[in-house]
Amino acid sequence: MASRNQNGNHVVVPQFYEFHWPVLCALKETGGSASIAEMVDRVAADMKLPDDVLAVPHGDGSQSEVEYRVAWARTYLKKVGAIDNSDRGIWTLTAKGRSFTKKDAADVVRLVRGARSAPAPKHKAEEIAPPDSTDGQTETNGVNWKETLLGILKGIPPDAFERLCQRVLRESGFTKVEVTGRSGDGGIDGAGVLRMNLVSFHVLFQCKRWKDAVSSATIRDFRGAMIGRADKGLVITTGRFTADAQREAVRDGAPAIDLVDGETLCDLLKALRLGVEVRNVEVIEVHPDRLNAI
Repeated sequence: MASRNQNGNHVVVPQFYEFHWPVLCALKETGGSASIAEMVDRVAADMKLPDDVLAVPHGDGSQSEVEYRVAWARTYLKKVGAIDNSDRGIWTLTAKGRSFTKKDAADVVRLVRGARSAPAPKHKAEEIAPPDSTDGQTETNGVNWKETLLGILKGIPPDAFERLCQRVLRESGFTKVEVTGRSGDGGIDGAGVLRMNLVSFHVLFQCKRWKDAVSSATIRDFRGAMIGRADKGLVITTGRFTADAQREAVRDGAPAIDLVDGETLCDLLKALRLGVEVRNVEVIEVHPDRLNAI
């Protein structure tokens, strides 16, 4: 299926079912478990996906189209018992998944959809989504609340977003957090101090309330502005980072810059309970057969 990257060029992104085998292989290569980010990075490397494919956004959200389709691949693999995930978002390969062959992976769609004679979808974009709303419910719910939250964050004033990032840093253990927001300062929006036991790090940060992906040029400019002024750099965005930007952030011989994309920012706000409330629902079930067996 053809999609458009950030430059408006048509590129072909693999269908979600084409990621089934690469996801299983990625988990095997990472020792049987991986975070979502680790999994996507390994899948992209194994499939040799070019940067223009990785840069294709999924709608107006912070996810790339590749991340979105890998999420559906995880959902289908979980439904057949090949992989599982923890509450902390770590995905693991099950005993069943370890025994999967490439042919088994190709058969996942048929098994999940229960249509033994139906081949895997090939062309239509709408066939990427599952046939009913229950398929991929965990993934879909996770995406929905984050998209809602990111939509709100993208709509607040820039200074309010900077103050929110300041609060996130303070709640995360930073001290002396100041928002400067001066123009012409290489994109530096503020500074703080992070103390790790006996060692302190002076950190400069940049807050980008962006819809699109942050490029490598932005990371280079920010690094140039922070060199000689801080020990670490941190870029926080409501969007995401291009593959080039991620590589630039950890380039050999240059000060490393930590990146917080929209997905990670949502997780932070959830963990810190900043504007996000998590409710636990009690579910009570009665089992007559067990009562009769007493």
